[in-house]
Amino acid sequence: MATASAVAFVVISCKGKLGRAEDINLDNVALRSVEKMFAVETKTGKVSMRIEADLMEGYETDTTTYETFPKGLQIYSYLEDGRLQTIIFSNNARHITSKSGTRPEVWQAFGNVKIRNVIKQEMMETDTLYWDQGKHEIWTDCYVKMTSPSGLMQGYGMRSDDRAENAILHKPFDGYTLMAEDTVTVIIDSVNFIGPFVGK
Repeated sequence: MATASAVAFVVISCKGKLGRAEDINLDNVALRSVEKMFAVETKTGKVSMRIEADLMEGYETDTTTYETFPKGLQIYSYLEDGRLQTIIFSNNARHITSKSGTRPEVWQAFGNVKIRNVIKQEMMETDTLYWDQGKHEIWTDCYVKMTSPSGLMQGYGMRSDDRAENAILHKPFDGYTLMAEDTVTVIIDSVNFIGPFVGK
């Protein structure tokens, strides 16, 4: 009789400590994860874009599919002749695609975003950048600093084509331009430069 009451006491005691399991929100759980991601996009058999990231995590909601790049993202864009034209770096990024196709496919880059036009030797720096692949546009409402061999421009808000060739600052301030004394300008493309051919 004493044994039965002891068992009953243990069961009641354990039941009191059990709690309800917390609900899991699957929208916040990565469905796929890729380390050292390397992707190449081609057009007519030629490389047009290269994407690299230390980590990519894929998520899904009822309406969207998106990938995050919490350890940074690098995008390299090439001209049709194979020359590297644009490099984009950021500390964090996200790629969002609508499942219904009613909204545009958008990339978002956050933290220390740098867009470098290798051929023109131009650099654009900001904190947040958006890229609409369908419209081939990049834009931001944040502070933007643009440097080139001809000077410095800075301001708030920018819109450009996705190769950063025709950027427009919405609210520029405190910029300067360097005036060349002659009409001949020599620009050395250190990334695409091969060097002199050695004679036989």
